This record gives sequence, structure tokens and C-alpha cells, in this order.
Amino acid sequence: MNEEKKKLLKSLVIPSIFILILFAIEVFQKLTGMNLIIYGLYPRKISGLIGILAAPLLHVSYAHLISNSIPLLFVGVGVSYFYPISSNKIFISIFLIPGIFVWLTGRPAYHVGASGIDYGLVTFLFFSGLIRRDTRSIALALIVTLLYGSLIWGIFPQNDGISWEYHLFGSLTGIFCAIIFRKSDAYKKYDWEDEEETDEVN
Repeated sequence: MNEEKKKLLKSLVIPSIFILILFAIEVFQKLTGMNLIIYGLYPRKISGLIGILAAPLLHVSYAHLISNSIPLLFVGVGVSYFYPISSNKIFISIFLIPGIFVWLTGRPAYHVGASGIDYGLVTFLFFSGLIRRDTRSIALALIVTLLYGSLIWGIFPQNDGISWEYHLFGSLTGIFCAIIFRKSDAYKKYDWEDEEETDEVN
């Protein structure tokens, strides 16, 4: 097995395990009849603080879970594969930071779901491309724009049943991570890229 395949398989581990945990929690909720949403994030209530950790793990239905899991797998693997050194710090930041700000400023309602993580990872990939300006990052930014550009509307209030606050603060955290980790995982150019630059100068 070559190095690229090993790297790809390794990048699948954390996103896949996380998604399996999400499905296990949802299956447990359905089989037991327990309403775990009460452990979601409820702004400005002490009891709602647990939601900073629990909210991204909880979903109101399988449809809600699946809609969050598909982009989570794709962009999660993208971050793990292309930014292996900083990926764990990025995941932890995007998991925790949005919840803190939602608890401080969000509407008085239960906020649950992993969509804030989706928004954080998508914006991280996009803004990393803008900030780093290397071939790989620019290509990733273009792909993310094509696939998930419409997500931008999710950061605005539209539906009372959707936590646009999680989307907003997830996105802002993704931008924050793109800036903070801009010098991590430096892209090593291939020889043909250096040759192209030389030709342009000549």
C-alpha cells in the first residue's frame, strides 16, 4: 500500500468514528424512547451548559442526522487528509467554540445537531484556500464553493426550527482556525509547479 492510500485511510478514521457515534446515539434514543434533546444546548441556563459538549452529538431525527453526516464525512476527511498536523486541534475548536457563543447569545430554545461542525469545517477549507494561496488550498476552496456554497444562507435567521446561530458561530470559528493554523501543514510543491513558476518569471 503506497503512502497516499495510507494517508487517505488514516484521514477516514476520526470522521468515520465520530459519525458512527452520532448514529449510535440516535439508535439508542429511538430504541429506548428517551428524549436526549433535553441535554441539548439551552442558552444562558446553567443546565444548558452540558449542551456545549452534548448538542453536536444529538439530532431530532434520522433525516436530520443523515443531512449533517454526509457533508461531515466529506469535509472531515478533507481536513484530516490535507491538514493532518493541525486537524485534531481544528476539530476540537469547531466542536467546542461555537457552542460557547450560542450559549451566550442564542435564542431561548434547545440547540442540537452537528451542522455547526459542518459549517466550521467548510469555512475552514474555503478560507484556508484564500489565505494560503497555494495550489492545493485554492483547489479545495473551489471544490468547497461548488459543493457547499449555498450553505451561506444558513447563517441567517430563516426557520425557527434551525439553529442559524450554530451555523454562524461554526462558520466564524472555521475562519478563526484558518487564520490561526495558516502556517501549519505547509504545502510542499511538486517539481512541476516550481518549473511552471520559473517559466512565468522567464
